Amino acid sequence: MTVETASPEETERVAAQLAAELSAGDVVTVSGELGSGKTTFVRGACRALGVEDRVTSPTFTIGHRYRGGMTDVSHLDLYRFRDVSAAEWGDLEPYFEDAICFVEWPEAAAGSLPPVRVEVRLSHMDPAHRLITFEGSEKDLLNSLFGGADSRV
Repeated sequence: MTVETASPEETERVAAQLAAELSAGDVVTVSGELGSGKTTFVRGACRALGVEDRVTSPTFTIGHRYRGGMTDVSHLDLYRFRDVSAAEWGDLEPYFEDAICFVEWPEAAAGSLPPVRVEVRLSHMDPAHRLITFEGSEKDLLNSLFGGADSRV
């Protein structure tokens, strides 16, 4: 399923729609090239989940954990990793406990992440527009988000 957005606000609204379907223990990977809107997407989901703190990219800290309205929300950025060793996984694992977890640059942890509920990929269409692609094994979830058809927000 794909959705086209024309502003950061639209990208945040799309993320909010997904967030409404998530619960503690869910893992969402967020991929895309630099500047494609990954953190903007996560920010929109966090707002919808009741996070009031400032949501920023955790590139240099690896992760942030926020208190949401009903559950905690974790935001990991694995950009600085080539792969995830067992020792590094030990540092990351607490972010997944009793939280909804968004993972940017998940490629570095391929094979190490808990089961992923939804894979999100953002790409540039042009300087103002983004294409957001959703993949996952739960087709009913993806169909419920946007009526089962590709759409423009």
